[in-house]
Amino acid sequence: MARKTSRVTWSGPLLVAFGAMLWGADGVLRVPLTKSLAAPAIVLDEHILLAFYAVPALLLSVAALRKLRATEWLALVGISWGGSALATVLFTMAFSTGNPTTVILLQKVQPLFAIVLARLLLGEPFSRRYWPWFVLAMVGAYLVSFGTLEPFWELGQAKAITAVLALGAAALWGSATVFGRFVLADLPFPTVTGARFLLALPFLFVLALPNGNVANAVAGLQASTLNLVLLALIPGLISLLVYYRGLTTTRASIATLAELAFPATAIVLNWFFLHQGVTTIELAGFVMVWCAITALDRVVAPSPEPAGAPAAATA
Repeated sequence: MARKTSRVTWSGPLLVAFGAMLWGADGVLRVPLTKSLAAPAIVLDEHILLAFYAVPALLLSVAALRKLRATEWLALVGISWGGSALATVLFTMAFSTGNPTTVILLQKVQPLFAIVLARLLLGEPFSRRYWPWFVLAMVGAYLVSFGTLEPFWELGQAKAITAVLALGAAALWGSATVFGRFVLADLPFPTVTGARFLLALPFLFVLALPNGNVANAVAGLQASTLNLVLLALIPGLISLLVYYRGLTTTRASIATLAELAFPATAIVLNWFFLHQGVTTIELAGFVMVWCAITALDRVVAPSPEPAGAPAAATA
């Protein structure tokens, strides 16, 4: 019986990775929308569509929501305003300023932010076996992002704006990973998913007010493009349900590396659908990232339940 329980626990990183794989479809669906809609309008439309799931999910969890502590509400606000709203706006803006593949692949610095916060807020310990795979994943991430062994500071400044926007999104998403792990101590994963979408709506309305972006968002909804619906459904709803299910039994420090499946998969989709080329070095980095993800599922078995009491005290 103990062996069976262990296998269920170990499936967490793979579920996180699979959810992140679905995020890889984001660029293929989002880039065409940036040609007709501003970034705040696109993200607002996504969340309006996702509210059809979020409202019933939260109504079914009213009792659990009433028991949340102030720190857990703050974590939900951080997830929704930072990870779901602002990060996605920055991500969408980056698509309109630079190479879509570069934008997506820069998300692989996200573990650096999540690992520090996991240590500070959740008190997560790091096994010695964790670090070799971390190094392998980050080296692979660098190779896929830039396709070269040259140092970052020698790559030039042409992609500076795109990099800043993408890195800002990565920092916010890394924080959302840690906050999500924290609130999953007391909320089921469907509720966390719904809260992420619904609580972001007021913030997104404020972001969309300048330059008539609310009106643009309404026009986008009236057009009801297939890309917009699929964007909300696949890299939005389905991916996050799978992701938060895996995060329930996965430490944030492990989950953030499993999330590297997102850019590693996105580069393949962008290659086929957006005609963005891939070099041999980038493919080598792709293999390194996936080797690290697969090894983490075997090497590190995270605790089956989030450490609610210590996390609350630390936060």
